[in-house]
Amino acid sequence: MALNLEGKKAVVSEVAQIVAKAQTMAVAEYRGVGVSALTTLRKNAREQGVHIQVLKNTLARRAIEGTSFESLSAELTGPLIYGISEDAVAAAKVLNDFAKTNDKLILKAGVYNGKLLDQAGIKALASIPSREELLSKLAYVMKAPVAGMARALAAVAAQKSEAA
Repeated sequence: MALNLEGKKAVVSEVAQIVAKAQTMAVAEYRGVGVSALTTLRKNAREQGVHIQVLKNTLARRAIEGTSFESLSAELTGPLIYGISEDAVAAAKVLNDFAKTNDKLILKAGVYNGKLLDQAGIKALASIPSREELLSKLAYVMKAPVAGMARALAAVAAQKSEAA
């Protein structure tokens, strides 16, 4: 169904608002991907806090005009699905993980921190652990010395109680 001018303006405005809060945008060509597979991708994206949308490329160009994602404009050709996230790695991770299980989805490009990334760059970004994973690893590293000290003190206390 074709959009009228007002509908197009509304779509551009909505996407521009999402892009204004985003850190990362990744695009992939979805030619040949079935509806059920795309539904699964959208579900996974929603769970990860990633906005997934199929847009006309001209509308996407207008939405990213004047933003840090403007360098992506030259890559917007063909049937593309857009992944946009506030988390630095979530959009790349969602699309990359889906592309591993569905060979018809082809990562094309993306932008992180104002830098244009090619397919290899998107895959590298997707391999970085998420914020939650990094925080849990940090908590584990911080907890290890305290736990070790507690075990050592408990062992000393046990030795003293055996000796008495």
